[in-house]
Amino acid sequence: MVLGAAALLGEYGVGATSIDRVLAHTGAPRGSVYHHFPGGRAQLIDEAVARAGDYIADLIDAATRADDVTEAIDAFFALWRERLVQSDFRSGCPIVAVAVETNDEAPQLARSAAEVFARWREALAGVFLRNGLPEGRSRRLAAFVIAAVEGAVIMCRAERGTAPLDDAAAEIHDLLVHALSDRPDPDPGHGTRS
Repeated sequence: MVLGAAALLGEYGVGATSIDRVLAHTGAPRGSVYHHFPGGRAQLIDEAVARAGDYIADLIDAATRADDVTEAIDAFFALWRERLVQSDFRSGCPIVAVAVETNDEAPQLARSAAEVFARWREALAGVFLRNGLPEGRSRRLAAFVIAAVEGAVIMCRAERGTAPLDDAAAEIHDLLVHALSDRPDPDPGHGTRS
């Protein structure tokens, strides 16, 4: 049900992700909702946000183990491109869906979305930091990459085409190549003989 709710959030948004829609999408029995989610719809959506956040955080963690961080970010853009095309431009980010909707009955959902974005920024900043960029630049670049991906996904859905994502991917790629090639050499004596 949590995975189904996350998928529905990305496609329809918070307002349209009802318990009935989750049950129809997942085939789960009605009684299981209140058994597993005594907090009802708000709890289910909150857990879906956490699960979706974990999924992207796992992708970022995989990037930390990649030999080439630029290739890892390129792959992240490619994943979103594939997801958009396969869903006929209906699938978006469930975290964005929660972040952009006002939900007076469950204000914790906005806090949960903010926490997920902060976790992604920290993880990406850590990747850039370990690849030799200074801390301030790493943090700014992490926020920029996330904003570029999320904004491009929204534009792609509206335009029903991949051009915004492809453009953002190309610019981020060039930016990373440049930023990582400009980093200071940690061993200035490397390659010289004494």
